[in-house]
Amino acid sequence: MTLNTVSIFDLSPPEKLQLVEDLWDDLAATPSEIPLYDWQKEELARRKANLMNNPASGLSWGDVKRRVRSRYGR
Repeated sequence: MTLNTVSIFDLSPPEKLQLVEDLWDDLAATPSEIPLYDWQKEELARRKANLMNNPASGLSWGDVKRRVRSRYGR
């Protein structure tokens, strides 16, 4: 019996994207198993406090999309 191994680096771009999507979906199915470090919790708390104290500092989803599209041309 011959065993052929395929490296993920041999996959086509669409296959690589599908692999990433499958991995992401698998991780998203068990969010409690993904570590969240103290520094990340502190940063999230800092950002939330900033937004609560200064609501005008936030951006709407439409503004975020426009910024990204203008920066990356999509």
